[in-house]
Amino acid sequence: MEEINKVVHEAFEIIEKGGIILYPTDTVWGLGCDATNEEAVRRIYELKRREEQKSMIVLVNGDRLLYHTFSQIPEVAFDIWDSTDKPTTLILDSPKNVAKNLIAQDDSLGVRMVKKPFIFKLIERMKKPLVSTSANISGFPTPNSFSEIDYRIISGVDYVVPLEQDKKCNKPSTIIKLQNDLQVKIIRQ
Repeated sequence: MEEINKVVHEAFEIIEKGGIILYPTDTVWGLGCDATNEEAVRRIYELKRREEQKSMIVLVNGDRLLYHTFSQIPEVAFDIWDSTDKPTTLILDSPKNVAKNLIAQDDSLGVRMVKKPFIFKLIERMKKPLVSTSANISGFPTPNSFSEIDYRIISGVDYVVPLEQDKKCNKPSTIIKLQNDLQVKIIRQ
């Protein structure tokens, strides 16, 4: 646990200065930054060579931060998260208090609740959502392990989290779009 706390501190210091981190998520290796920092978000888009129209997601560690990030949350969102052990990203309408370049053209944003100790503690320290997007150049496959991450990604970040670099990744999360009018659409299973 001491090692996790040390790494959380190091990652937090980088993020506070507007930096980008490369870190193991609850699914695959991801690129992350402060979700309220428009310049840091822009740097991730550039690093991935990704169009800003293709939005990224944010990770939160509990209800308080979730309500701070969205104007309203359909009750079914909590039912979905409570009923699955699989990491599940929900695309919700009307995000707030995040960088404008994170919000999709239809005024929505993907969000996932995390329990993984490193990410949970980092978000707890940040008191803000953490951006998460797969650690690949846009159009290339998502790496299944740290060793498969493109050198351009590794050299383009400000900090590489020294945890779980020898583990295989899980599959990317399930993605479900939940609109305020209660329409539900499964994007990825």
